[in-house]
Amino acid sequence: MTEPTSPTSPASPNAKDQKSVRSAVLGFPRIGARRELKFAAEAFWRGDSDAETLDETAAQLRTRHWIAQRQRGIDVIPSNDFSFYDQMLDMTALLGAIPQRFGWQPATPIDHATYFACARGTDTAPAMEMTKWFDTNYHYIVPEFDDATRFSLARTTPLDAWQEARALGITTRPVLIGPLTFLLLGKSKSDGLDPLSLLPQLLEVYADLLGQLKKAGVDWVQIDEPILVTDLPAGAAEAFKQTYAALAPVAPKIMLTTYFGSLGDNQELATGLPVAGLHLDCLRGTDDVKVVASNLTADQTLSLGLVDGRNIWRTNLSPTLARAKELASHHKGDIEIASSCSLLHTPVDVSLESKLDLELKSWLAFATQKLDEISTLARGLWDGEETVAATLRASTEAATTRANSKHTYNPLVRGRIASLDASATDRKSPFAERQKAQADLGLPPLPTTTIGSFPQTAEVRKARVANKRGDLSDADYRVFLERETEATIRKQEALDIDVLVHGEFERTDMVEYFGEQLDGFAFTSNGWVQSYGSRCVRPPVIFGDVSRPGPMTVDWTKYAQSLTDRPVKGMLTGPVTILQWSFVRDDQSREDTCRQIGLAIRDEVADLEKAGIRIIQIDEPALREGLPLRKADQADYLDWAVNCFRLSGSPVEDATQIHTHMCYSEFNDIMEAIAAFDADVISIETSRSDMELLAAFGDFHYPNDIGPGIWDIHAPRVPDADEIERLISKAANVIDPKHLWINPDCGLKTRGWPEVETSLANMVTAAKAARTRLGAS
Repeated sequence: MTEPTSPTSPASPNAKDQKSVRSAVLGFPRIGARRELKFAAEAFWRGDSDAETLDETAAQLRTRHWIAQRQRGIDVIPSNDFSFYDQMLDMTALLGAIPQRFGWQPATPIDHATYFACARGTDTAPAMEMTKWFDTNYHYIVPEFDDATRFSLARTTPLDAWQEARALGITTRPVLIGPLTFLLLGKSKSDGLDPLSLLPQLLEVYADLLGQLKKAGVDWVQIDEPILVTDLPAGAAEAFKQTYAALAPVAPKIMLTTYFGSLGDNQELATGLPVAGLHLDCLRGTDDVKVVASNLTADQTLSLGLVDGRNIWRTNLSPTLARAKELASHHKGDIEIASSCSLLHTPVDVSLESKLDLELKSWLAFATQKLDEISTLARGLWDGEETVAATLRASTEAATTRANSKHTYNPLVRGRIASLDASATDRKSPFAERQKAQADLGLPPLPTTTIGSFPQTAEVRKARVANKRGDLSDADYRVFLERETEATIRKQEALDIDVLVHGEFERTDMVEYFGEQLDGFAFTSNGWVQSYGSRCVRPPVIFGDVSRPGPMTVDWTKYAQSLTDRPVKGMLTGPVTILQWSFVRDDQSREDTCRQIGLAIRDEVADLEKAGIRIIQIDEPALREGLPLRKADQADYLDWAVNCFRLSGSPVEDATQIHTHMCYSEFNDIMEAIAAFDADVISIETSRSDMELLAAFGDFHYPNDIGPGIWDIHAPRVPDADEIERLISKAANVIDPKHLWINPDCGLKTRGWPEVETSLANMVTAAKAARTRLGAS
């Protein structure tokens, strides 16, 4: 633990060109080290607890996190970084932009029920759309704008949180999503409505809020504008100038934060804004710092994001401190040493990992440990290396051990990769010929299927835990899983679904399950991060070269296929998604790691085909998520990502049908890459967008088959057959019906059996009606 540096003390000999050096964090994980928020929210949703209990849990977590940051030497501690569901949804509520279908009336409180309804939907109001937050696996709730949108200050959450921390004796910096990021990441629901046209009235509300914060005594406010690391649309640059010219005079000192990439051609724009400080992601925006530092005045603070907020590898502190010194030398004003972005994307505390290999554990730093790294760097920059010498030595030792570890290198894997030629990524024949070879599957027009998983009931989870504890033998657990699988096959037959799945009851997570059976992966016990709402994932840790010791899914898929004459899909997770949803080693390129995973999945695909499985789905929901934020950088990524998928799915004969699945993505800008996948069938999420996302496939004239999701499984509502048939009709207006499949938009493991069976029955009824109607027309 380090003592906080003083932002007002005179410059020391080691930092004589700066007025002060401070340590800062842009945000802290909100879920709790043991997922306390998840369980409290879900209890509230079930009706097992009340709003007061939920609020009490939230207050306890905020207090714990503020105190932890202060104790570990963080000078600039964020507030209003907490959220019950999502920070963009919080801004929607704060700004009074609740869509009309949820029945909220301006000038009335927005209670938990209304707030959660926006995210989860109700029986009468579909949930707001959800998509990925830039290139992360975190999902945000997309703001909706229409001709009736009116903004008003509907909550006082930022001020409340600041006062809550102040009562504990902790001065914090409130965090807000910036107005341009809020507007440009939203979606217009009225034809021709430009979100930027809403800026004048939006700025009135921001000015009101910031004025209240300043009047209350708030000294600094953090305004997040990560949209600045993207290719801005026409008019956005001028909008930025107008926005901060209007806000700076009425606001506390503004720390404008950018992250996830380089400012690039927005450097001049960002440095010209009248803000008191500018934060740069020095890990992903390496080209920015010297230019920006030189352009900022001595009265402005430069925040250097030097500790990775998105990965779990320990920072090599000695070279990072040297870099901090070099970068700081270009600026005459105050310096902040900070996380590259919010620590939201990392687990809470590695000290809870009692079962992790000790050598591997010594290479890791979760959010709590990153606090120590940030404060160490700030102290080293301010007081000199000698004051943190022991910490620097320990960091160097860990980095050296990792670099020399035999566990990170497998010569057999590298030899196989080196021997691959171009033909390894090609199917034997074009889609039209494959389609003929697959005709003997005997599928009707508009074939029905599901995405893979079925409900993971309390009984399933209980049996899994009992087996891990040793209370349920492997043999008895196998019998239990066989019973669940057979029951699921029978239910699908009774529902008259055309292509079945085995239900995945043996799997905890679509990435974890495969990582547990692949070499080069490790797993934490408490390494949870938030994906959306209460949905938490525990990403695997890829620390070494990846290979497949043996078959992973063949046994269960063969068993399910033996129970029915209908085709059963083999269910796999694709290499890009396994890469994106893991904490990936940073000592080689992501492309090299992805290719190793693709080769392992390729072996599994070949074994499934040998076992008689005619339909194999390789899910790639994370393809769009990994897309670089700048168009100039995207072609290279798409090239290797597509090739890794094709490597995994190409060893089969024409008669074997390869499916893939993608969800919660904007597809327009990657249609050529999706077509290059050359999957026989792609299923996508379209229900939340009311089939709007499907338009990209129609405009592109996508050549293969498509299954547009017609049931939003992330909302606790059952669509009726008429609603589903309406969506099928909309899809058939865009895509030739002979290329359409009918399916939900994602897996069903988070839903309950009653709603699943009713919804699937409605889906099949709607598909049959559509077959009749479209066939007749």
